[in-house]
Amino acid sequence: MSDHVPSPRPTAVPGRPTVRLRPKAEARAIRHGFPWVYADELVTDRRTQGLAPGVLAVLEDVDRTPLGLVTVNTASRIIARMLDRDPDAVITQDWFATRIARAAALRDRLFDAPFYRLIHAESDGLPGVVIDRFGDTAVVQPNAVWAEEHLDMLVAALVAVTGVRNVVKNGSGRARGLEGLPEETLLVMGAVSGPVPVPMNGAVYMADVVGGQKTGLFYDQRPNHAFAARLAQGARVLDMFSHVGGFGLAALAGGAATALAVDGSAPALALAVQGAQAMGMSDRFATRLGDAFHTLEALGDEGQVFDLVVCDPPAFAPAKPALEAGLRAYERVARLAAPLVAPGGYLVLCSCSHAVDLTAFRNACARGIGRAGRKGQILHTGFAGPDHPMLPQLAESGYLKALFFRLDG
Repeated sequence: MSDHVPSPRPTAVPGRPTVRLRPKAEARAIRHGFPWVYADELVTDRRTQGLAPGVLAVLEDVDRTPLGLVTVNTASRIIARMLDRDPDAVITQDWFATRIARAAALRDRLFDAPFYRLIHAESDGLPGVVIDRFGDTAVVQPNAVWAEEHLDMLVAALVAVTGVRNVVKNGSGRARGLEGLPEETLLVMGAVSGPVPVPMNGAVYMADVVGGQKTGLFYDQRPNHAFAARLAQGARVLDMFSHVGGFGLAALAGGAATALAVDGSAPALALAVQGAQAMGMSDRFATRLGDAFHTLEALGDEGQVFDLVVCDPPAFAPAKPALEAGLRAYERVARLAAPLVAPGGYLVLCSCSHAVDLTAFRNACARGIGRAGRKGQILHTGFAGPDHPMLPQLAESGYLKALFFRLDG
């Protein structure tokens, strides 16, 4: 496959369309940095409805005062996303490069190796765009129509700024479906011959950047992996919903006696085993394939006990309609996991559901622990790492929560 990236053209055209907020829409929130306009906040007359998905337009308030340059998709609940506060901004390769360079400068200050989330969507000024870097390889998730249409320009800027040699487009996930985009994963440039070894917190993770879940690795848990590793010296560790060994391998790097990784994906567990082998710790690492809830029950029936139990499930409440069901699921996880913790041991419960705030999650976990007949104290609350910065005006950008409990007898 050719490494040539076509030279992109500017997208500005004379007579750029305008879209307007409804009278009762909160223009002040937009002026203060909120990056989204919902469908019920925008005037959707015939002209607006006729705009092609992903088109660039000037957003105006009810008084026709320009608020900035947005991308519009009338098929999405998020009908407009703010791209630039300058309504006359032109989206060029240099425009992308400026944002990527700013994001890269932060990551290079924070990390001593190029393994991190490089672009965290709206928080880094590129709405709907996620880019994870794995050394010379980058995985791009264009989760909004405008990003899909500007992918060549985005990739050209990414290569120019970072020098990566391989770029994978990961076009999968719920967000793309909400935008009306098809699922598609492909190699945009370069070559990827297999899983990429990723050093993190003293462990080695094998990231399948082409066929794995999301971009192949979850960088957001990095600081929580590190905190868990501090509790793992000499411990028997259970890593539920382990993916490619997230907490389990970090625990081994922290001196755990043993680690058992449980996941419903055989390919993910195979990568976890490869990671343990790369660390020279496969003799202390085991895996178990199965449904997490059934496995938690089975481990309880078997009388298994661990010094450190970590449960890092997928999003049980990806949106507000699933909130109550999601909270019940988190409570159930806590109830089933708590009996597996040895007296004085540690239980780590995580949520990546942005619809579940910290208070609701903490209460659900406490109910589950109480229903299991255990008591505990919270010794640490963790969040996503600094390569997943939070946009203060957008609560959804601060989705990850990790509660570290110490349980009594």
